[in-house]
Amino acid sequence: MAAFFQSLETTLAAGVGVLLVIIFLAGLISGQWIGFDSRWWAFFFRWLHIMAGIMWMGFLWYLNFVQTPTVPKIEPPEHRAAITKYIAPNVLFWFRYSALVTVVFGLTLALHRGYLIEALTFQKPYYTIGIGIWLALIMAFNVWFIIWPNQKKVLGLVEASAEEKAAAARLAGMTSRINTMLSIPMLYCMVAQQNAPL
Repeated sequence: MAAFFQSLETTLAAGVGVLLVIIFLAGLISGQWIGFDSRWWAFFFRWLHIMAGIMWMGFLWYLNFVQTPTVPKIEPPEHRAAITKYIAPNVLFWFRYSALVTVVFGLTLALHRGYLIEALTFQKPYYTIGIGIWLALIMAFNVWFIIWPNQKKVLGLVEASAEEKAAAARLAGMTSRINTMLSIPMLYCMVAQQNAPL
């Protein structure tokens, strides 16, 4: 059994399998089966949006709460190279692509549900989700066009002098902190639209 969970791929496949069993059992118990109508697709895009968003926010908060404050404390300093050579590039890959997927599925959901333009222009009753969408777009822009280009310098993936690396690290770090700050109202706006007035 332990060998089964050593593989991320089999773990993810098992998660999908458990989900399908739950869907089947819920349909059997309730007598209502999944119909692939517009309501189901809206739900499906929302589920994918939430899954990707959890990954994005998880990596954002991991970077800000764990990796960034911990790496300078690693002694001896040469052990920090394992983070910058192996862990950080992998984290930043999943970080930026989960940001992209979150935004794509979120916009697809809003378009499918027919409120994208109203949300983006802050029209009632969609102004709350509109604020959340704009915050998410700013955050995704920061990930792809500020954090990632600067992190490539820091990680040595592109040529940069020591001074350029230091400046890139400061800018990427500050932008990541800005995204952490924006994640708080963004998540509130996403949830508030459905559950409570702002």
